[in-house]
Amino acid sequence: MSLGLASRPDRPIFVFGCPRSGTTMLQLMLHSHSRIAVPAQTRFLLPAYTGRCQFGDLRVERNRRALAEWITGERATKFTALGLDPAETAAEIVAGPPSLGSALALVFRAYARRHDRPRWGDKRPSYSRHVGSLLRMFPDAQFVHLVRDGRDCVASLREMPWYRHDLHHAVSAWRETIDIGRRLAGRLGPDAYYELQYERLVADPADELIRLCGFLGEDFEPAMTQPQSMALATVPRQRGRDGLLCSPVTAGRVGSWAQRLEPWEIGLAEVAFGDRLAEYGYEPSGLPKPPAALVARFTRTSAHRRMAQHKADLRERWQRRHEPCPVQSLLTPLDSAPTPA
Repeated sequence: MSLGLASRPDRPIFVFGCPRSGTTMLQLMLHSHSRIAVPAQTRFLLPAYTGRCQFGDLRVERNRRALAEWITGERATKFTALGLDPAETAAEIVAGPPSLGSALALVFRAYARRHDRPRWGDKRPSYSRHVGSLLRMFPDAQFVHLVRDGRDCVASLREMPWYRHDLHHAVSAWRETIDIGRRLAGRLGPDAYYELQYERLVADPADELIRLCGFLGEDFEPAMTQPQSMALATVPRQRGRDGLLCSPVTAGRVGSWAQRLEPWEIGLAEVAFGDRLAEYGYEPSGLPKPPAALVARFTRTSAHRRMAQHKADLRERWQRRHEPCPVQSLLTPLDSAPTPA
């Protein structure tokens, strides 16, 4: 990408990683920057993209209105967590450029404006699987991948009441995210893709955040190292009040997988991860390999997940051929937000 693009001050920022990698902590760190607004996890961007054909041609005003009313009025989108006025936001979408990317960007811009910030971002672990779609809407976006020791991710996932899958799926999720990151690094290059490691981030937040800000083209701000001050205001009650998010950044959970996983679980994870752990400097446990039957079960689970992703890719290709209008955001840095009707 050109130097001109790299220097643009308003490029969207998307944060992803394997679930339980610390992406919410990183979201709070970015949101602590005086120029960047990154809300708690929203639920409308990917569903809007997946359902874009249902909304019809957004060059038709009534279709933009239907999209706007869905974003601002549907409980599942979690729009209310943004603290925005639904009617005003809907009016901005209706008055805005006729593309899906424009409509979604206007919502995030309104959130950034509410916090008096010129730049917006969003965080969702699953964005790793949807970078192509995000780039279709926001070609100038920057992507930040937070990597954590896969064994700690697996241990944490297994303890989450909302996680409905077994160990084999948890192991697959980390391996898939790492492999996606490898491909994205080569495809997007250092101007649009950046990796950092959880363990280094919690050990020396200032040093890692200085590097991250360099990638984003922003000045580092010390407030970023104290994300707990933002947690109560931006993280949903069920998450922000119960965990470590409201406490100072700590490395206390690094390596806790050794106490939280059974030996066979550790062995299976290490066999499945292969050289991926070593690439990031994570030391092997030295435990014996698991029984062949367990490895075979993991292989079946991994193959099933690959097939499900392949089917999703086919559906996406079909939708691209049938989408009723362009999806790329038509907003520019010089655009002012439309005046609500």
